[in-house]
Order: sequence, then structure tokens, then C-alpha cells
Amino acid sequence: MKIWTSEHIFNHPWEMVTKAAMQKYPNPMNPSVFGVDVLDRNLDQQGRLHSKRLLSTEWGLPSIVKSLIGNVRTCTYIQESSIVDPKEKMFELQSSNITFTNMVSVDERLTYKPHPEDPEKYISCYSFSFSFCVVNCDVLNFLSDFFQIIILFRTILTQEAIISVKGISLSSYLEGVMANTISTNAGKGREAMEWVIRRLNAEIEELAATARGTIRTPMAAAVTEK
Repeated sequence: MKIWTSEHIFNHPWEMVTKAAMQKYPNPMNPSVFGVDVLDRNLDQQGRLHSKRLLSTEWGLPSIVKSLIGNVRTCTYIQESSIVDPKEKMFELQSSNITFTNMVSVDERLTYKPHPEDPEKYISCYSFSFSFCVVNCDVLNFLSDFFQIIILFRTILTQEAIISVKGISLSSYLEGVMANTISTNAGKGREAMEWVIRRLNAEIEELAATARGTIRTPMAAAVTEK
């Protein structure tokens, strides 16, 4: 058995990172994931969102692993379960393969939390932005100020993968090879998250621009009438 761990800090607020994680696939950085099916999604009494998904993927096993396990099949199904707790600001995701389990098993756990140094700053900055909006009665200034401030917020991602190769010689070596592959894929996954976040931010900016035009048009017309 091989245990691989990693930690990464996103320079984005927890809400944005969580939304991006749930919309991560498809993306150009992880083309191996070609199918995502939602099996179940529900809210519990505490307001937490529970989701179960099935991922279809070309697992991309190293060639040496394929030769030793004697299987050229590459399509693999991953079972994924996640919980989003908006009150505690925690997003936990667990996944495991449901094919090749007689030879290889990979159990992965990811946890997204706000950076522990940020909560007080988050509250004070958001309060400042909200007060600014109330005092000046200017929604546009509030949006501009708020979008600049959220860049300060950070989210910590911790990852752990437990890899087991069974009934094969050199299993320890193969587990190490697979751990290296998981590390490489994790890097691509973080790039994919940034790609999704840029796309979401572009959508927000487009919405803000539309709102800006909608608000200013009646104002301009009123000035003209005067």
C-alpha cells in the first residue's frame, strides 16, 4: 500500500473554488475524463449538499503497469461521493475506482476549506463592502469593490490517495509508479480548476457589465428628459 498526500492553496474564496470543483469536468487539462453522470443529489436537514457521481475515464495507467497486470483495457469507472457544508465552509470529496478492483484500488479524498488566516479578514472586508454600498447607494461601486476584495481570500485543498496493487509481483514498485502518475494528474487538476475559475469570473464580469448598462440607460434617459 502506498499513501500519497498533497496540499495546495488557491488564491480564491472557498465559494468560488467549490463551485469550480463541482463544474471541473469537462476541461482541456483532463481530457481523460469523458463522462460525468449524477446518480443522486440531495440536501440534508443541516443544509448540506450530498452528491454521488459516476465518472467515466481513460485511467491512463503507465505502460509498465498495464504489461504487468496483463490488461489493456483503459476505460475505468470512478465512484465519487461529496458533501458541501456551506455553514462550516467545507467541501469533502471521496472517490474510488469500481473497475480493476481485483488488481488495483485507488481511494482518494479531497478537502477544500478556507485558509485559517482569512476568516476575520473575510468578515471585515465583506462588511466594509456592504457598508460602502448602503452608505453610497451605488450598486455598481459595491460590485467593483467586492470583486477586487475577493481576490484576497484563499482556499486550502488537501489531497490523499491510498494506492493498493494486489496479487502481482513488484507491487510496491508499481504503487510508487502510480503515485507519481497521481501527482502529475493532480497538478493538471489544479490547472483545470484555475481554468474553470477564470471562466466563471468571466461570466460574472459579463453579468456585471450587463447590469451596469441596464442601470445606466434609465439614468441617462432621465437626465436627457431634464
